[in-house]
Amino acid sequence: MGRYSDSEEWADITPIAQNDGGPNPLAAIAYTEEYSEAMGYFRAVTAKNEKSERVLELTEHIISMNPAHYTIWLYRANTIFELQAKTQSNLEDDILEELEWLDNLSLKHLKNYQIWHHRQTLISRLSSLPSTELPFLAQMFAKDAKNYHVWSYRQWLVRHFSLWDTELPYIESLLTSDVRNNSAWNHRWFVLFGQHVNPSSGKGMDEVGNIVDEDLLDREVEYTKEKIRLAPQNQSPWNYLRGLLRKRGSLLECKSFAEEFVGDLEWEGNGCRSSHALDFFADCMAEEKKAEKAGRALELLAKRFDPIRRNYWNYRRGLLGLGAVEA
Repeated sequence: MGRYSDSEEWADITPIAQNDGGPNPLAAIAYTEEYSEAMGYFRAVTAKNEKSERVLELTEHIISMNPAHYTIWLYRANTIFELQAKTQSNLEDDILEELEWLDNLSLKHLKNYQIWHHRQTLISRLSSLPSTELPFLAQMFAKDAKNYHVWSYRQWLVRHFSLWDTELPYIESLLTSDVRNNSAWNHRWFVLFGQHVNPSSGKGMDEVGNIVDEDLLDREVEYTKEKIRLAPQNQSPWNYLRGLLRKRGSLLECKSFAEEFVGDLEWEGNGCRSSHALDFFADCMAEEKKAEKAGRALELLAKRFDPIRRNYWNYRRGLLGLGAVEA
């Protein structure tokens, strides 16, 4: 792109230079000349509160150089909405056009959260979810199945458009593809148990006195056990299982299941296939007030199966009134 100072379209604008604190700033940032000029014109148009097509072009140029500039994104969104109101164009068409541009940028800058906030700002103005949205998210997950920003946005979509009843098959396809996808496990919990959670307080219906769906818990417990058997050393489903059982107030329902993976406690845990099962079993023993058995499981974790966290396992032994395990 040519210089703004040489463009007749921008001849009416006097750029505003950045104030770094005087002629000898302590730590001036070494911006490129192109970026500094574009930002000078941006400061000038924002000082006039100008919302126009040329401002959209200017913000697009700046975003191409610095896609993490939150202020530019916010001003761009406001410009789109004000132009639509002024021209009475079709809002949905304007947003879909912006999303098409945004898709390419999202695929280029995978971990840029400003892009996803901008997307949420746009989509929130629509009455229904565009048919292209979920396929695009699948494209993003194909590049990075654990992209935190995309998952956060998808949770917002589910809540905003009430997609609770249609989301589960997609999660199951992700877990079938990769049972270790901790993000998919987290999203499964959100979809099944987040519908009645107040986002501001975090309180769920079962936490304020309403009845937990026992059939749902039964189904989820069995589903999770099946997935654990595929990869016993995968921590995500063990954590998911704990969450399910805590809704019933006890882990003991799955004590015998954990024992399938624990091995022989008296022979240094020979046959143990999962440190997470050993941890789970220790909690079951503690719940049954069998401190010595719980302590033995924690000892094996500290000495053999997870020594990097020996201090933590010794802390757990201390809670049982047992002494620390040495290396």
